[in-house]
Parts: sequence; structure tokens; C-alpha cells
Amino acid sequence: MGDPPVRKATMDKSKIEDLHKRRSHLYQGGGPERIEKQHAGGKRTARERLAQFFDPDTFQETHLFMQHRCVDFGMQGKELPGEGVVTGVGLVDGRPVYTASQDFTVAGGAVGEATARKISRLQDDAMKTGDPIVFINDSGGARIQEGVDSLDGYGDIFYRNIRASGVVPQISIISGPCAGGAAYSPALTDFIIQVRREGQMYITGPSVIKQVTGEDVTAEQLGGVESHSQYSGVVHFVAENGTESIALARRLLSFLPSNNTDDPPFVETLHEDEVGADETLDDIVPDNSRAAYDMHEVITRVVDGGDFLEVQDHFAPNLVIGFSRIEGSTVGIVANNPACKAGVLDIDSSCKGARFIRFCNAFNIPLLTLVDVPGFMPGVEQEYGGIIRHGAKMLFAYGAATVPKVTVVVRKAYGGAYLAMCARSMGADRVAAWPTAEIAVMGAEGAVNVLYRRDIQAADDPNAMRAEKIAEYKERFSNPYAAAGRGMVDDVIEPSETRSYVAMALEVLKSKRELRPEKKHGLIPL
Repeated sequence: MGDPPVRKATMDKSKIEDLHKRRSHLYQGGGPERIEKQHAGGKRTARERLAQFFDPDTFQETHLFMQHRCVDFGMQGKELPGEGVVTGVGLVDGRPVYTASQDFTVAGGAVGEATARKISRLQDDAMKTGDPIVFINDSGGARIQEGVDSLDGYGDIFYRNIRASGVVPQISIISGPCAGGAAYSPALTDFIIQVRREGQMYITGPSVIKQVTGEDVTAEQLGGVESHSQYSGVVHFVAENGTESIALARRLLSFLPSNNTDDPPFVETLHEDEVGADETLDDIVPDNSRAAYDMHEVITRVVDGGDFLEVQDHFAPNLVIGFSRIEGSTVGIVANNPACKAGVLDIDSSCKGARFIRFCNAFNIPLLTLVDVPGFMPGVEQEYGGIIRHGAKMLFAYGAATVPKVTVVVRKAYGGAYLAMCARSMGADRVAAWPTAEIAVMGAEGAVNVLYRRDIQAADDPNAMRAEKIAEYKERFSNPYAAAGRGMVDDVIEPSETRSYVAMALEVLKSKRELRPEKKHGLIPL
């Protein structure tokens, strides 16, 4: 007689139904009324933003059921679904990316102890796997009811922002209010994308400023996109709406490696494109050395398909920075723009350039520098503002960078600014110059005024002698051959050859290895 049949154990279906019910409730965040209010303000919810950001059906949420433990100030028994933030990991163009999307429908997205714990654990996970983190910020700040626990939670987030710096890329999207201490986590990330009219950032809000200083200012005037994209330089990209902010974040990630041990993404189809001469480059630089032109015209002709993602385009536009590709490989571009302030380096552009250079170096992104710089900006305001200290940041950033560095001198390269734009002596691996290049201590007019001032004053015809000396100086220095003769320039190339020259240089330099003295870190002049 055989053994009796074994009854197959089955799960109580009511438990699964209960799970579905709990999830469905939590997915609603603050509930239909608050979601509708969010939509009425032209904003999407935390989950709707994530649905746009990730590749379809790839998002895996973490800590959905986490709850606060606060029992004071009316919080006892109060439910805050998801603790006001949606955290998890998904795929963006097939690569893992971690994200924390704050939910304004839940207590205004205020950060409490449990909220911070969710974000901190996400940051820890990203560091373990070596993947980027994107923060979508829409929060009223610290949860006042939780007091110091909330502040301590912010400290945990900040500390992890700093630990992850230079290890994995960190991007912040400002999709709503970001006040007080909440503004410092975005400030510690690598790039900030702010949504026009929806996002504001400030340490103290309009009401506090009114009480303390008597100044009347709106939230938009204080912390909107104009204040941070044009004046403070805090914001790197401006999005016209939430959809554009998500697209910008995805596009930015497409240029970046997942971590500091990876190479940036490589686009095989672009590598296969033929690299030929572009004769339109021969006609960009005007014959008159004082005439302006737009350096963007050079950049778009040198890179793959004219595709250039400019960073901080509204701030210090005399220096252009951004990401592109050459033969399918990511490259960071730093270029003076003669169309704005003649392309000089000043306080803002020096800080802008130095930070970008250091980011590229941290994440193995080669640097292409296009030079047309008449010098550092003169003036009392610049000197009092610390142009010496800030200008030195460019020198430090280039000198410390060990990634491949290719420099092309397009026209002017004068004085200390010539060095600050990655001259050969500052560690450039390849330096090419166009025939229009002028590499000298200063411009001809200024040099003649210094060198021949007394002779000109004593001459029978001062104007004629001055013109003669200027012509002599230009003949000697207003070309790249003196520098090339000293080995400061590797080659003088036709402008039309620039793309092929840079492409070959970067291909050869892929195997570059450069050892530096062992130390904790350099002491950049902050």
C-alpha cells in the first residue's frame, strides 16, 4: 500500500490581496486631492517623474513600507505614505541608475528621519554597485515635527554626497521648492537641473529675508532659474518643464561613465563615420584680430554630428564648457568665446572652468581646450574679488588633471591666461595651433606701450613710430611659429584639419598613463 498523497500547501490568497491593497494605497501618496493639486500647478508627481525617467518596466522600488516613529507634535498615528520620497533603481538606456524622487503630496515632501534613512540607504547601494544617482527634489525642507532627528538625517545625506563625489556621478533635478538645508544636498552633487517656474532654491525664504533685512522679494526672484543660472552659477541646466528636465538628465548620463573606474559610453556608429576636412573652419576667424566670432561655430564643426551639450550656458558665457563626442568617444570641451567679453578669463569663468575640468578628470573624460584668450579681466572689482585666487583654480585644475589633454590655439593666447588654458607647460599632451594663433605675453599694442614708451615719446612722429613698432611686434609674435620653434606647439595645422588632428590625438592618448606623487589630495585655492 502506497503512501497517502501529500497535500500541496497553498498561500492564503488574502495575504496577496492585502499586499496589493497596501501597495495601491501607498502608490497614491498624499491621495487624489493632493495629486490633483500637484497637477493643477503644472507639476507631475514623484512616481510620474520616475516613469518618464526610466526605461519602461525597469524600476525596482526600495523601502516602500518604511514609516516614521515620531510621536510628538501631532505626528502620533499619522500616516505618511512612503515617507515623502520614492527610492529605487532602474535602467536608463540599459544602464542602472539609482534615484530618490521626493513626493510633495506627502507632507510637502518634508524630510524626516525615515525619509533620510531611505535616501541614505539608496546612496550606500549606489556606491556598492558603482552606479549614478539622480535626485529629484520637490520638498519644503526639514520636517519640523521631528526636530534634530530630521537635521541628523540631512547630515547623513550630505555625508554620503561627499563620499560619492568623484566616485559615481550625482545629478539633482530641482522640480519644486528646495529650501534651507535641503539646498545643500543638490549643491554637493555634480550637476543641477532646475525647472523654470516650478523649482526654487534658497537658504532663507522671502519671509525670513523680509523680517531680517526688510527686503521684499518673491520666491522666484530669490531662487528661480534666473538667479541661479545667470548670477550665482549654482545651476548647470535650465529646463522649461518637467519633461525637459528628465530628458536633460538622460542626455547628460549618456555622456558619463557609471563610475570613476569605467570609461565613458562609446557610440560605435559614430566611430565608424568618416573623419574628413571641414573647409568652413578656414573662414571662421576674422582677419581683424579685434573682431569677434562665436566659438560655438568651431565646436560644432569639430565634434560628432555637431552634437554639443553645453553646461552653464547662461553663466560666465565668455567661457564655454560642455560634453560632446569625437569618433564616438566622450570628450569634455573648454573654450574661450570671443563673442562675449572677448573671451577673457574672469572670476566667474575661472571657477566655472576649474570645476568642470576636475569633474572630467575624476570620471576619465578627455579634455579638448580651444584657446582664444586675450588675458585675465583687469579692474579693481576683479582684483578685490580675488581674481588671483580664482584664476589660479584654472591653473590648478589643468595641472592636476591626468586625463588626455589636447589644446588647439585658435587665435589669441596672451599672458597668464594662455597658461591657464592648458598650455604645454601646464601638462597638455598635444598642442596644435592655427595659422591665426598669436602666442605672446600680451597684445602688440600693450607690449609696445611698455617696451618703447620713452622712445615713442621722444620721437619726432610718435604715432608713426608706435605704428612701426606694433607692426614689428605683430610680425614676430602674431603667429604661432615662434612658439612652435620653441617646442611649445607640436604642430601648426590648417583649421579644416582640426577634427582629424584631435581625433587622432585622442585615439593615441587613450593608453596614456601618468603617475603623480601619492597624497590625500591637492590643496586647490578655494
